[in-house]
Amino acid sequence: MHSGLVNPIDFSREGRQAGHLAIPYSVDRSPYYQIRIPVFHFRNGEGLSLLLMAGNHGDEYEGELQLGRLMRLLDVAEIRGAVTILPMANLPAVMAAKRCSPFDGGNLNRAFPGDPMGSPTARMAHFLEHDLFPRHDVLLDLHSGGTSMAHLPCTLIERQADAVRFERSVSLMRALGASYAFIADNGPAAPTSMGAAARAGIIGLSGEFGGGGTVTPQTMAFTAAAIDRLLVTLGIVERPVLSRGTLPQPGPLHLLSLSRHSQGIYASRRGWFEPAVGLGTVVAAGDLAGWYHDLERLEQTEEELRFAESGMVISHRLHCDSQAGDCLIQIAESIAS
Repeated sequence: MHSGLVNPIDFSREGRQAGHLAIPYSVDRSPYYQIRIPVFHFRNGEGLSLLLMAGNHGDEYEGELQLGRLMRLLDVAEIRGAVTILPMANLPAVMAAKRCSPFDGGNLNRAFPGDPMGSPTARMAHFLEHDLFPRHDVLLDLHSGGTSMAHLPCTLIERQADAVRFERSVSLMRALGASYAFIADNGPAAPTSMGAAARAGIIGLSGEFGGGGTVTPQTMAFTAAAIDRLLVTLGIVERPVLSRGTLPQPGPLHLLSLSRHSQGIYASRRGWFEPAVGLGTVVAAGDLAGWYHDLERLEQTEEELRFAESGMVISHRLHCDSQAGDCLIQIAESIAS
């Protein structure tokens, strides 16, 4: 089914192509406006096909910056197979420095399988799942904690019914080189890119590569190394493109599980959160997680927040000012190594 999106890329053509996916969207300023999303395609002979995607959420920058760099550095003559780069999949959100699109409020990573007659976000999701994903063997969708959260660097795959594809997914996830990883179990109807990849019959890889609406030398190096490891492992390139020097062998991978509401602490009212522990801290049930202050009632002592379960801290809120429903801090349990 047609998604109402104009795609300039000929995926069968050899060489380098650059263009824009165009989503027609009438706005007050311009009735024939197009949302123009940069896309790059490299093909050189036979081999595996990899889709690299970032900007699914607009305020997650490690992937956006490194994929922008990769599209400038990648030499089509030095690859085998094909690489498609989509550095800003939710372009309106990227340009607004927001998680979701300012045009329709759409969260692209909750919009799959999409709707070809729907809003811009729904149409983009439909194009990705039904057109772009099936043209590739592997997808790497780069995420981070966004503006409001600090997140432990980790990788992620979705559990799949196809045993062969699942084992291949685990192998490639290990090759990315992270110390921590999740196997999500959101089911076949998951509205995420990983659910869409499974429905499209390809291997889907993802992860959290930083956070805080910023980048650091460490998160950028982690992201570059993961992209390079995947390109080398798939046989698309022989040596790293983004990383400086040679890539060290990955260390042990620790699998984590986040599956219960009780693994997080959530705000029940307006308040100001002060964490007591940092990312990667191993805690026990009953340990102090932080304090919740009330700046509107200064005479009241700050509330102590304590963990309901044992585990490792994987994320915490960076914005001190919090509202009811905000996740303040999360832990995950170790399930394997």
